[in-house]
Amino acid sequence: MSADILQDVARYYSSRIREHGATPQGVDWNGSASQELRFAQLLSLVPAPEQQQGFSLIDVGCGYGALLSWLQERGVACDYHGYDLSEQMIEAARQQHPECDSVHFEVARQSSRQADYAVASGIFNVRQDASRAAWEGYIAEVLRSMDACSRKGFAFNCLTSYSDPPFMRDYLYYGDPCFYFDLCKRTYSREVALLHDYGLYEFTLLVRKAS
Repeated sequence: MSADILQDVARYYSSRIREHGATPQGVDWNGSASQELRFAQLLSLVPAPEQQQGFSLIDVGCGYGALLSWLQERGVACDYHGYDLSEQMIEAARQQHPECDSVHFEVARQSSRQADYAVASGIFNVRQDASRAAWEGYIAEVLRSMDACSRKGFAFNCLTSYSDPPFMRDYLYYGDPCFYFDLCKRTYSREVALLHDYGLYEFTLLVRKAS
């Protein structure tokens, strides 16, 4: 991965958490309602509790651990591992969620372990000054990492190229959902679902691996 892109991403999100604290705005979301809606789409990757006996999860770009809070509020028990490029984010996550046998956080470029599933929420949106080609190379590398660290599947979201032009911003990245569906279908699994019907200017891709 490009060192410049990684440094820019870490710097950007560190500035957000310093300014806004452990809030949706601290990870560049408008509010908790849309943040939780995104979590619901991503976690539809995981079978319903009655169909599985617990699971392990890697939260890529975990921020301050909002996804873990969302899971705990719903009584979903899992072996959770979150990592982020920003030291400030991980500090905030550990303050929110003291580490224990089933909760771990680390500052890292990629996961140090494997899990059943890996998810990433919002980490591909803020391109800043990176070229589109460089940013798409970065996304491709992260997806390869997510595939490598997940045994049963992975999921991610991205702003959509079908967004209304007057509301699109130069520093953000808008991905083509058809391109990423095709990439995941051809590269990672035959079982890929594209979710583009939940009322936000984005899409979610679920990649399920064969048992």
